[in-house]
Amino acid sequence: MGRVTERRKVIRVRDGAVSSRPDTLVAEEPLEIRLNGKPLAITMRTPGDDFALAAGFLVSEGVLGGADELRNIVYCAGATADGSNTYNVVDVSTAPGVVIPDITLERNVYTTSSCGLCGKASLDAVRTTARWTVDDTRGGELAPLLLEPGLLADLPDRLRAAQRVFDRTGGLHAAALFSEDGELLDVREDVGRHNAVDKLVGRALQNGALPLSRTVLLVSGRASFELAQKAVMAGIPVLAAVSAPSSLAVDLAAETGLTLVGFLRGASMNVYAGEHRIALRAAAAQG
Repeated sequence: MGRVTERRKVIRVRDGAVSSRPDTLVAEEPLEIRLNGKPLAITMRTPGDDFALAAGFLVSEGVLGGADELRNIVYCAGATADGSNTYNVVDVSTAPGVVIPDITLERNVYTTSSCGLCGKASLDAVRTTARWTVDDTRGGELAPLLLEPGLLADLPDRLRAAQRVFDRTGGLHAAALFSEDGELLDVREDVGRHNAVDKLVGRALQNGALPLSRTVLLVSGRASFELAQKAVMAGIPVLAAVSAPSSLAVDLAAETGLTLVGFLRGASMNVYAGEHRIALRAAAAQG
């Protein structure tokens, strides 16, 4: 099975001095996802949590919504001409009776570590139908979610402290899932930010935890439309990013009721949508 990191020779130049030494790099390998034996997509990812990645990807595609809909996930033997297993091809089998949505060729596309799903024909082609609304009250059983800005401000440091592979490579994105009280529930790293989110969501599906109705998803870097859609598809009510969101991410958040926070750095943040879940009045009074 592929390693998370690899060693490569590097020439270092520091203040005019030149030296040679090995450097630790994040591994990047392709993963082909098959659905019931048929090729579906290829993504460039950091090896590890491949089954969770595939499950989370299928949640975002509207294929899976619960652990009972998943029969099993296996690595494909004989993935190469000589019959060896590369551990870079997984086959997801759905449970009997699961209806597979019409995933068109526009969605069966090559994915990269930088942009996620690319080459989609139109905005309509990338939209998927969510199993759940973004509901933080669990059908009215609980009070609406209300987060203190100070709690959100603490999350990036907690995410950074949990990034074990980033400390060795400096080349990984991360996604973390927090409870409404700021407890770190899970964190995944990957060369692709969208893959890290899929790994989180896939693990939640495998554990029977979907929808993630009272959680906060924090991502390193920016918040793209794709990440916002993945949050919505998993029933996550709050998406926060340490960098900027895209315009389409803001539009989707406003349309679905997702709370979208960007530029979450220290005590500063921008709330682009769903401000009703952030205790802004209390923060203003304290300020």
